[in-house]
Amino acid sequence: MNKKIKNIALLLIGVFLLNFANQSIYKRFDLTQDKRYTLSKITTSILDKFENTVTVKVYLEGEFPTEFQRLQTETRQFLEELKAENSAIKILFINPDNQREQLTKKGMYPSQLTVEEDGKLSNAIIFPWAEVSYKNKAVIVSLLPESQAKTQEEQLQNAVEGLEYSFANALNILTQNNKKKVAIISGNGELQDIELYSFLSEVGKKYHLAKFTLDSVATNPQKTLQGLTNFDLAIIAKPTEKFTAEEKFTLDQFITNGGKTLWMLDNVQADTDSLFNNGKMLAYPRELNLTDLLFAYGVRVNSKLVQDLYASKIPLATGNVGNQTQFQNLPWFYNPLVAGNPNHPISKNVLPVRLQFATQIDTLKNNVRKTPLLVSSLLTKQVGLPTIIELSSIANEPTEQEFSGGNQLFSVLLEGEFNSAYANRIKPFKSTIFKGKSSENKMIIIADGDIAKNQILKGKPHDLATDKWTNERFGNKDFLLNSIDYLLDDSGLINLKNKSLQLNILDKQQAFQEKGYWQFLNIVVPLLLLFGFGFGFNYWRKKKYQ
Repeated sequence: MNKKIKNIALLLIGVFLLNFANQSIYKRFDLTQDKRYTLSKITTSILDKFENTVTVKVYLEGEFPTEFQRLQTETRQFLEELKAENSAIKILFINPDNQREQLTKKGMYPSQLTVEEDGKLSNAIIFPWAEVSYKNKAVIVSLLPESQAKTQEEQLQNAVEGLEYSFANALNILTQNNKKKVAIISGNGELQDIELYSFLSEVGKKYHLAKFTLDSVATNPQKTLQGLTNFDLAIIAKPTEKFTAEEKFTLDQFITNGGKTLWMLDNVQADTDSLFNNGKMLAYPRELNLTDLLFAYGVRVNSKLVQDLYASKIPLATGNVGNQTQFQNLPWFYNPLVAGNPNHPISKNVLPVRLQFATQIDTLKNNVRKTPLLVSSLLTKQVGLPTIIELSSIANEPTEQEFSGGNQLFSVLLEGEFNSAYANRIKPFKSTIFKGKSSENKMIIIADGDIAKNQILKGKPHDLATDKWTNERFGNKDFLLNSIDYLLDDSGLINLKNKSLQLNILDKQQAFQEKGYWQFLNIVVPLLLLFGFGFGFNYWRKKKYQ
């Protein structure tokens, strides 16, 4: 009797200890091969900053195509991982059918999908968006960002891979109290505000923007340099006038004192507007007086135009039908359509970027790390300057032998310690903050100033991601926004864009073709086996007990 009581007591103590351990110890195990549900350290550190309720509204509820139910499932599972890390996360899945107008006003535009069901194609509209709100701030998150995926399966793959970055970036924005400062350099004929509106309006949602003119360097250079060093990043967008020695020295010392730079340079005087107005134009080198500055950092922007057979299209009048002029969109080889580096977070999964009258970049040997970001196709041709460019040349049939220039570099990321271009030279003016070499720094150089230039439609800026004539979509805006995020990201958050997953997706075409076979295998065969087993077992019993 005492032994039984002892065993019961031990059992009760064991149950109590297990219950206590269950309440005090919490652990989730990710058994997936690619660690799909394991949050990165940067994501968990961001989640630790939230003490009050964070509401995540996901507009993926209701009826939509089967494959995009997978996106709903993956999104739900990922958000549950966030909630497991911080219980302040509140998740709501909402049917958007009754809120379409309100969602569109917030910038959450619907996506129209072509869906294949039983070998037939049909259209479906979904709202692949989420809204993350904290206190009095809200950020929208695209769950199906545009990418260069050729199929919806690839697009779904890219969307699932980007879930952690998209939500971690939104949460990070909500916690930012001190935004970093971005200077838009002016004073040397850079692009006008309306031409940069589409790009800068997005930058302004995350960073403080201010125009900074270098004109004051002529009268008060020390104060100008000191003022510029208060910024974290300088954007130089298509300067057209020559830089003075004082202006170059100011930019040089901004860099050696830790400032990041995004250069968008046109070393060729060539303009699409004048070409359309006159049918031809003279293209000639543009002297910006920046060669020695960039040479010190390890690059040289050349003055030869690059033609690429893989190019964007321009509309041209090809004839008349009655009184109506007929237009046709034809590829214009001076507008390369450039692929991004698939292994870098700045350009991974970004749509091809459209350049206009771009030149090529050479890299020089030094201690700075150089990563190509935008590279042409193999079918290129370099055009020396000066040269006459005529619209009528679009009718010329290209030959493979003529376009055999190989890959051309259009954009490069530089990372490392930059030597000052004035380390061993006479300084244009005295500076108390002069440095001959920077600490670890980074900059991006793009050999095209029009990459950030949006078109103007009826006096208003047009979306940089879309051509107003052809409706082609490009990755210019995403590439530039990623570039700024990378340059200003000290935490490594943007590296989450390089996350790779492998989804096992059903081949719909093969499934449709083999539909009868699999129906027979999964329905008829089990019934036949069951019937055979029943008949055999009954026959065996009769024979045994007869």
